[in-house]
Amino acid sequence: MNKQEILEEIKRTATQNGGNPLGMNRFEKETGIKPHEWGKYWARFSQAQTEAGFTPNRLQTAYSDEFLIKKAIELTSKLGKFPTFKEFRVAENTDEGFPSSKVFMRFGSKEELVRRVVKFCKTEGGNEDIIGLCQSILEKHDKRADTTEGNLNERLGSVYLFKSGRYYKIGKTFDTVRRGNEIRIQLPERLDLIHSINTDDPSGVEAYWHRRFDGKRMNGEWFDLSTADIKSFRRWKRIY
Repeated sequence: MNKQEILEEIKRTATQNGGNPLGMNRFEKETGIKPHEWGKYWARFSQAQTEAGFTPNRLQTAYSDEFLIKKAIELTSKLGKFPTFKEFRVAENTDEGFPSSKVFMRFGSKEELVRRVVKFCKTEGGNEDIIGLCQSILEKHDKRADTTEGNLNERLGSVYLFKSGRYYKIGKTFDTVRRGNEIRIQLPERLDLIHSINTDDPSGVEAYWHRRFDGKRMNGEWFDLSTADIKSFRRWKRIY
C-alpha cells in the first residue's frame, strides 16, 4: 500500500467517525493497515493524520512521575531488560497509550530513572525481577563511576543555574566559582548559585535547558522561572 492510499484510508475512516481521525490501534483494526506499513512514510501516526488534514487524535497529558515509572516497569517487563531511550521512542510510536519518550527526560539520566523505578518497586512490593534487572544496571554504572571519576573530573564542565533578583541565569562553564564571580561584578544585585549539573557535554545540556525554557526567556541567558521549573532543573545531578 502506498502513501496516498494510506492517507485516503485515514480520511475515509475519519468521515465514518464523524470527522474525527481514528487512533492508531483502531485504525489498524478497521483497515488492516499495520504500523510497519505506514511507518515507511511517517515516524509517528500523528504525522500521517496531520498530512491527511486532521488534528492528531491524541491528548497531550501532564503525566505524573508515578505513571511514567509504571510505564517504564511495563516496558522493562515486556523487553526483559531496562529500555534505552531509543526503545522508549519505539514504544511511543507503536503503542498509542504510551507517553512521549521525551517526558522521561524529566528524570535526568537513565541511571536516575532506574533508581526511581527500584525505589518505587521496593515501596510498592513485588516486581522482584524488575528490581534485579535494575540493580545490575546500577552496579555496573557505579563501578564505572568509581574507576573513571578521576579522569572525568579533569574534563567535566557544568551547566549552572544562578539567581539574581527574581530572574535566573542558565549557562555553561568549566569553573562555576570563577564564572559566578565574573557575573557578580556585572550585577548590582546579589547573585546566588542555585544548582549546577556536571557534564562532559556542557554545550548540549545548556542548549537543552535553553530550549525547554525558551518561552520564559527574558534576555540572553536570563529566564523568569517558576518553582516547578527550578525543581526540574535540580533533578539533574550529572550527565555523561
